[in-house]
Amino acid sequence: MELDWLEDFLALSVTFNFSRAAEARNVTQSAFSRRIRNLEIWVGTSLVDRSVYPVTLTPAGTAFRAAAADLVRELAEAREEALGRTPTHGAVISFTALHTLALSFFPAWLRGLEENLGPLKTRMAATNVHDCIEAVTAGACDLMLCYSHPIVPTAVDISRYPSLRLANDRILPVCAPDAAGRPLYDIDAAGDALPYLCYTPDSFLGRIVQKVVDREDLSGKLDFCYENSMSEALKAAALQQQGLAWLPESAIRRELAEGSLVQSGGDRLVMTLNIRLYRAAERGRREVQRLWERAAASAL
Repeated sequence: MELDWLEDFLALSVTFNFSRAAEARNVTQSAFSRRIRNLEIWVGTSLVDRSVYPVTLTPAGTAFRAAAADLVRELAEAREEALGRTPTHGAVISFTALHTLALSFFPAWLRGLEENLGPLKTRMAATNVHDCIEAVTAGACDLMLCYSHPIVPTAVDISRYPSLRLANDRILPVCAPDAAGRPLYDIDAAGDALPYLCYTPDSFLGRIVQKVVDREDLSGKLDFCYENSMSEALKAAALQQQGLAWLPESAIRRELAEGSLVQSGGDRLVMTLNIRLYRAAERGRREVQRLWERAAASAL
């Protein structure tokens, strides 16, 4: 039995779709299907009901899933301990989060929790939304911090991964100001297309912004000049007057207050996002449960 088989099975138990799970695991669908079959041979029974669409877990698969998630998590923790990254008493709470939230939201939110709970031992892995989902579904972390919006579903099964809405954020078009403090690249002004600092199209924020661009028919007013999946990188480019970017308000509050970045265009170009905390329903380490209950008490 290989660890990849367990991680494949956990990915499938979230998406219930072989092609999407294979894409998330970065393998071909044929290789993915073969590994699921190998796991079923090792277990000795069918774990996936392929007679229905979308596929579902068999009763044996449902029972095996919790054990698989625990084993993957325990192996990940054992590896961290072996590398000297984790105290052996197991009190560390591991998070995965989008880069923007790990930088702009998590530190202050955690400090607020510690005012009630006392000092917490935490570990943060900042990455993209696909890797966040894979980490929490594979049991490699305790909690996931992500943006959420109905128009861009995250494919997280809410029955297996309950969530709390911790706060709201807004993503808005901004740029550097001109000498008079007006937007250097005014999206509402007539004229040539504006230099556009954009997210990668497969990123969560990239998909959100594209919805705004399509809805407002802005593609003709935006001239691609730089692409990056991280909002901090786009912020740095905007501060250097390189173009216009949609950025989370939580990441640019200081720049907006100082005037080094200004909003371009009206509020119709702004999208409100939820900041949500996810966990696996079947796991309940004491430290995680304590944090979850405190977070739930102040959730929106």
